[in-house]
Amino acid sequence: MASPSIPVDKSDLVPKSERYRALIASAVGSVIEWYDYFLYGTMAAIVFGPLFFPSEDPVISQILSLTSFALAFLVRPIGGVLFSHMGDKVGRKITLIITLSLMGIATIAMGLLPTYASIGIAAPILLTVLRLIQGLALGGEWGGGLLLAVEYSPSHRRGFYGAIPQTGALAGLALGNLAVTGSLAIFDEEAFLSYGWRIPGSSQSRV
Repeated sequence: MASPSIPVDKSDLVPKSERYRALIASAVGSVIEWYDYFLYGTMAAIVFGPLFFPSEDPVISQILSLTSFALAFLVRPIGGVLFSHMGDKVGRKITLIITLSLMGIATIAMGLLPTYASIGIAAPILLTVLRLIQGLALGGEWGGGLLLAVEYSPSHRRGFYGAIPQTGALAGLALGNLAVTGSLAIFDEEAFLSYGWRIPGSSQSRV
């Protein structure tokens, strides 16, 4: 009587080179997404209030600015549902590229966006729309990047591979703070409020 065959986990058959590429793509994508995401938060705290949400009361300006930052958290679940469905249809890698592109385009557009003094109420509206796009993109990348890493991982190291993309949030936050700190060190307050704040986002290289 033949012994029953032992099922083979298909993930264990993935070549190491392909496995590492998927892990690196997931980790780097996570860092880029969170860099852009948290960079907005920093700018919302220091420049977006007076530049995009001016008011006679600085507190009101600050509240409106930080509210625009918070809105992205509300649409992140929608992005997760939308892009998880897309990932099932067209593949995780393509979906990862799409979410990275959306985040990059939104961030660069913010760096080029005229302020309230130039185009009036259209400035905060456009800024908020771009922020919502960031939220959708991160919602899609966060889950999709994690799944990509786990799907290509060996069966006995899924926990480790799944943890790697999670470090992107901390790395992105650190890089965003370094970029803003560097800009503040280079430009004086007037120059930073005029154009220096645009550099950390609009000058990024994109994949």
